[in-house]
Amino acid sequence: MIEVNEAVKIIQNSVLNFPKTKVPLDQALGKVLRQPIIADADFPPFNRVMMDGIAIKSKDFEKGIKCFKIHGIQAAGSPQMNLAGHGYCLEVMTGAVAPSGTDMVIRYEDVKMDYKKQEATILINKIEHGKNIHPKGADKRKGDVLVKEGVLIGTPEIAVGASVGLSEIWVTKNPSVAIVSTGNELVDIGATPLPHQIRRSNVHSLAAEMQKMGIQANLFHLYDQKELLQKELKKILDSHDVIMLSGGVSKGKFDFVPKVLDVLGVEKLFHTIKQKPGKPFWFGRKEGRKVVFAFPGNPVSTFLCFHKYMIPWLNKCLGIQDASPLRAVLATDFSIKTDFTYFLQVEVKVDAYGRIVATPKIGRGSGDHANLLSSDAFLELPGGQGVFKKGEAFPLIPFRQI
Repeated sequence: MIEVNEAVKIIQNSVLNFPKTKVPLDQALGKVLRQPIIADADFPPFNRVMMDGIAIKSKDFEKGIKCFKIHGIQAAGSPQMNLAGHGYCLEVMTGAVAPSGTDMVIRYEDVKMDYKKQEATILINKIEHGKNIHPKGADKRKGDVLVKEGVLIGTPEIAVGASVGLSEIWVTKNPSVAIVSTGNELVDIGATPLPHQIRRSNVHSLAAEMQKMGIQANLFHLYDQKELLQKELKKILDSHDVIMLSGGVSKGKFDFVPKVLDVLGVEKLFHTIKQKPGKPFWFGRKEGRKVVFAFPGNPVSTFLCFHKYMIPWLNKCLGIQDASPLRAVLATDFSIKTDFTYFLQVEVKVDAYGRIVATPKIGRGSGDHANLLSSDAFLELPGGQGVFKKGEAFPLIPFRQI
């Protein structure tokens, strides 16, 4: 049995290097960027009008001119126009190029328009040079790195990629992932369980978590028969980079998974961690090219191990930049007698001081996955302390958005 920190270190040192691939930009959402996105022009590429109104030369107003002659309209998407001269203005639309010779825009709300006389009278007494014009290059300059490599691509990155003309983009190629449930007591979600059976849920929750990361996993179920497990797991190992198993890793007479993995040449790196829940967790690798996470079968244990160990490992493999670790303070006192690291289910909120505050949500053990519905995260409590006081801060492993 090993400590939690040692298990983290072993897993993080077993990273697989997934290759990069080029995909169309509209298929890159949720993938990991493997190239910098660089500005191919200034942002914005011209002095951009920010409000509908009239464009003037501010010195004309400062010299006392309030009534300006209108001599045209500068529309968005039209070539830049030139101001006719002193005492003239141009109507301008949001998104248009600011006309040459103008240096500010007065919004329509502050102007009286007389289209019969083709005049615009400014109704305000004070103006601000450069008002309502977004200067060329104010945001970014040509050649600037807009997005660094290693970012998880969201809609802002898609928009920026499109703005610099990237119709295709380099991303990390997703690994092939298998999620395998084991156990004679498990039936399909569409079946009616007999009194001694339950429906499979772990594989579906893990598959949903992988979908959130843009990875489509293949699902399998194997019964507790040693020969069958060996035959089918060999096929799965041969055709996948990452294998997650749920069940069959404890000390029961039908827990064949560790022995079968050994026969199949998967090197065991550890089996059992000094933690609750999730103690009987098996981890190993094969030939440096494949990794196996064999989680305990109880749903809360599987869920905790996935979020504590699997997600950080996968992020590192994919090249996702490390996020700052989260901590939360206890909303109430909590006590538990154990020498093991204890992962407490908690509901989290952000208080008026910006602190993440965790309220314990005690369930009925690692089989009570319904209790996850009222929880947002696990709070990692060190073993041996026993009593944990309100206001103390501990590491937080969220499984919902905070």
